[in-house]
Amino acid sequence: MAITTCIFDAYGTLFDVGAAARQAAAEDGFEALAEIWPKLAADWRDKQLQYTWLRAVTGTHTDFWQVTGDGLDWALDASGLDDPAMRERLMQLYWELSPYPEVPEVLGALKDKKKATGILSNGTPEMLSAAVKYAGIARLLDHVLSVESVGVFKPAKAVYDMVGRTFDVPTDEVMFVSANGWDAAAAADYGFTTVWVNRTDAPMDRLPGTPSHILTDLAALPDLVADA
Repeated sequence: MAITTCIFDAYGTLFDVGAAARQAAAEDGFEALAEIWPKLAADWRDKQLQYTWLRAVTGTHTDFWQVTGDGLDWALDASGLDDPAMRERLMQLYWELSPYPEVPEVLGALKDKKKATGILSNGTPEMLSAAVKYAGIARLLDHVLSVESVGVFKPAKAVYDMVGRTFDVPTDEVMFVSANGWDAAAAADYGFTTVWVNRTDAPMDRLPGTPSHILTDLAALPDLVADA
């Protein structure tokens, strides 16, 4: 069956999660970040994700803003940084993450092909609204879905269930796109056609599902959808 609906993960897929640390490192007063911001950004992201999985497994859900702050606190501690002003600035910048350069054009091309588009993310509704507005892509998305509607983080099945319920579309008409290998694998195991945007040339996760396609960025996605 043809793909009618393209669903995107948000952070790391549409929005650059390294942008906050990179921008802060270039600002006056945060010179301590100049040499270490890539490590800080990587630690921050790793812990942010780890905390979502642990909270899902233990049934201790909180929202993504909380785990984002918790992950940053761990990353700052790991780098020996104790600067409340730096922490506040980094968290503030998370509301203004840059989209990857190809994002607006890709979404526009999908809309030109009459495809339904949306986001399915761990982010809170407020975080996602801010990110979409900052990126200027609201008009290119039909729905922005947050896990807060079901109270558990990815890769819980209840999260992927939201797509069919919201878009009223069968699973085999959905192409799910994520820069997280584990997310693409879980969505594949769920039944979606999946695209792993492997921006960092990472190895394949050893999980039950296997992504249908692997790209290095989103640029080729509209042609891929047309051929699916």
